[in-house]
Amino acid sequence: VQLQASGGGLVQAGGSLRLSCVTSGRAGSSYSMGWFRQAPGKEREFAAAINWTTARQFYAASVKGRFTISRDSAKNTVYLQMNSLKPEDTAVYYCAADSRGGAWLRDRGADYWGQGTQVTVSS
Repeated sequence: VQLQASGGGLVQAGGSLRLSCVTSGRAGSSYSMGWFRQAPGKEREFAAAINWTTARQFYAASVKGRFTISRDSAKNTVYLQMNSLKPEDTAVYYCAADSRGGAWLRDRGADYWGQGTQVTVSS
């Protein structure tokens, strides 16, 4: 499984960005994809995940209500729509995938990782 993320950039506080991640394949019926982020000097943290077959979504409390994760099965792509961005959302965002479902990915991390894409929110 290979993951290719894109869509990061610089935006002012209150603005929006959409990240995309294309996957080359899926591993198992419980396949899930998601996004983690890592701010400077901090550990990588979970942001959002989605179960590929059921589209059930999982969110970190810090992004719930502002970020929306979705997937396009025909394009093998997962999206992260980020609205009402705050300076504290500044981080490198990593696309991730796992064969054990969104809850596992949220709580235990992922088997597969893409390269990061930088998101910078200015105040």
